Amino acid sequence: MQDSDVLKQDYTDLAPETILSAVETLGYETSGQMLALNSYENRVYRCGLEKGGAIIAKFYRPLRWSDKAILEEHLFSQELVEQEIPVVAPIDKDGQTLFAYQGYRFAVFPLRGGRWPDLESRDDLNWMGRFIARIHNVGRTSLFEHRHQIEINRMGNESALYLQENDFIPSHLSVAYRTLADDLLIAIESAFERCGDYKNIRLHGDCHRSNVLWTDEGPHCVDLYDCCNGPALQDLWMLLSG
Repeated sequence: MQDSDVLKQDYTDLAPETILSAVETLGYETSGQMLALNSYENRVYRCGLEKGGAIIAKFYRPLRWSDKAILEEHLFSQELVEQEIPVVAPIDKDGQTLFAYQGYRFAVFPLRGGRWPDLESRDDLNWMGRFIARIHNVGRTSLFEHRHQIEINRMGNESALYLQENDFIPSHLSVAYRTLADDLLIAIESAFERCGDYKNIRLHGDCHRSNVLWTDEGPHCVDLYDCCNGPALQDLWMLLSG
């Protein structure tokens, strides 16, 4: 599919019947049971199937990513699966993974269970480290063309300036916000300078504990929605305590 100006601008019309009808256009017979799952950016639902089991349907936030950027996420997921790395990739229907229904773009995923990773033992930490290293070994073979890169200017300077110039900060906090943001950005720039040269690779990008499910067979990743180019450390620091 291609980007289109007929895409919805928000989720106002994403009603339960729309969600289930979208899933059924792919050949699934839904049971009418549906559960909204936790997701910050998108709308994600567990949709029960008439013959048992369930499918996960993710409706992408309008205007956040281009079709090309979403498809890069899907291709990266599939590339990891091909290397037998346990991630939950979108289901391919006749060579297509991104679909549209009544102005909403969506994808479907197999239902995978698991528990929150404790990471309290050295064995679990080592296992998690090996798992992320396997993702990065694939990620370092090329870079994304249509997705963001971890960088100070876009994520720091431009973001802080946008909030200040568009009245998102209350007037009585504007000085405090500006001075704090300036101090933080100086410290961040200093940290990047201390790192020296580093290699950008393709990353999970949002590798916190809620996006890692653990079973007796070890960890597997879900939700590569924020995959990006950047330093390998991006996929490690979110797992640290404090």
